[in-house]
Amino acid sequence: MDIVGFLKSQFICHLLICYIFIVSGLIINCLQVFTLILWPVNKQLFRRINCRLAYCISSQMVMLLEWWSGTDCTLYTDPESYHKYGKENAIVILNHNFEIDFLCGWNFCERFGVLGSSKVLAKKELSYMPIIGWMWYFLEIVFCKRKWEEDRKTVMQKLLNLRDYPENFWFLIHCEGTRFTEQKHQISMRVAEAKGLPKLKYHLLPRTKGFAVTVQCLRNVVSAVYDSTLNFRNNENPTLLGVLNGKKYHADLYLLLLSPGRRIPLEDVPEDEQECSNWLHKLYQEKDAFQEQYYRTGTYPAVAIVPPRRPWTLLNWLFWAVLLLYPLFQLLIKMVSSGSSLTLATFAFVIVMASVGVRWMIGVTEINKGSAYGNNDNKQKRQ
Repeated sequence: MDIVGFLKSQFICHLLICYIFIVSGLIINCLQVFTLILWPVNKQLFRRINCRLAYCISSQMVMLLEWWSGTDCTLYTDPESYHKYGKENAIVILNHNFEIDFLCGWNFCERFGVLGSSKVLAKKELSYMPIIGWMWYFLEIVFCKRKWEEDRKTVMQKLLNLRDYPENFWFLIHCEGTRFTEQKHQISMRVAEAKGLPKLKYHLLPRTKGFAVTVQCLRNVVSAVYDSTLNFRNNENPTLLGVLNGKKYHADLYLLLLSPGRRIPLEDVPEDEQECSNWLHKLYQEKDAFQEQYYRTGTYPAVAIVPPRRPWTLLNWLFWAVLLLYPLFQLLIKMVSSGSSLTLATFAFVIVMASVGVRWMIGVTEINKGSAYGNNDNKQKRQ
């Protein structure tokens, strides 16, 4: 076993990664709180600073994917459109099948320079999660309770607030609303049958209202919709814990122009809510066909491009590692020198609790602990 492989297998490395992420994340969250004084004075400066602070957190997770696990990320796209990515605001429709699909989305945001300003439509519960959830609050992420009667007004207001955002951004949206499981798929297809909609083999029915409102509120601000489909080669089942363990995956993302591919000018998306809903259902039928082709051939009908890794995720992590590990080791040496078993036990307890905290955050991404959103909808309909 080589040295890198040996180190990756060691529990202490996991603890140190967790320590750096948690402590640096909480420091950045505190800095974000202090930036609130800028909001009434210079809102755009507040936003630019928080984009950079958020990057310091999210890029650490991207670093784990890119540099620690060495996961390969291949983009299938039209070379003529490649130069537009990262230079325009876009709504990015992602499928929701894997535990690390959000991380792969962040990875491509990073490679096109929009990671710090990327937006999502996220469930309200995530806003209470330390570090990432709090980071998202200062990024003006759109949170929803997933009860549309309560969400509509809040979501519209949050989206309208983004119309004057000073940085190019990608708005990442999982229109299915929840991760794909066989149980949720069966429920979703029963709904499709009841509504007379074509059935999908590899996706859940899209939730059209949130997408329609997003298009309505960001029209003339966002240039295009990017329809993207993520898959992993060789039937890999990637997990965030696997990434933390240094396991390498092979991600393929399909992202193309409308003709012949999947970059869709926003003016081509209907304004009327019902027409927009029909348009999205048709899009998901096309996504299903692309998914079928990938499973059959192992590739997408486009040019394969590997966007180059940028060094900033690694440099950011190394900065925090040097800043935080030196005082940690000094403290540890003093504790060992003191010979106090109580002091050492307290230190070990803190480190273990930090690891448990990160493991809890990882648990939020796990499919078998995912949302019961689709299941609950079905229960309500039967009551």
